[in-house]
Amino acid sequence: QVQLVESGGGLVQPGGSLRLSCAASGISGTPFAMGWYRQAPGNEREAVAHIFKNGLTTTTDSVKGRFTISRDKAKNTVDLQMSSLKPEDTAVYFCYTTESGSTYWGQGTQVTVSS
Repeated sequence: QVQLVESGGGLVQPGGSLRLSCAASGISGTPFAMGWYRQAPGNEREAVAHIFKNGLTTTTDSVKGRFTISRDKAKNTVDLQMSSLKPEDTAVYFCYTTESGSTYWGQGTQVTVSS
């Protein structure tokens, strides 16, 4: 059974940084994709960053230059380094992985950017 556990969320002031981590278990090999979505109150879940099996990474335009996604293949973890955080980055951040045609989600971690 695939399980994803996120950590690293919290409260940070505008301009600050946070690092989110996601540990995946129950996966054999390197997943097709891993990454992060986020959902703010009243909004739909939106993609933030992805890292694919071949190492290719993508980030949504609103976080380019501020967020960096990375992966540790050996540990099956994916991290999201977030810098220059803005109040509009406030959301619940969800880790996901796609393997063998199925997508699995973590429980989410709250990120609040506020002074």
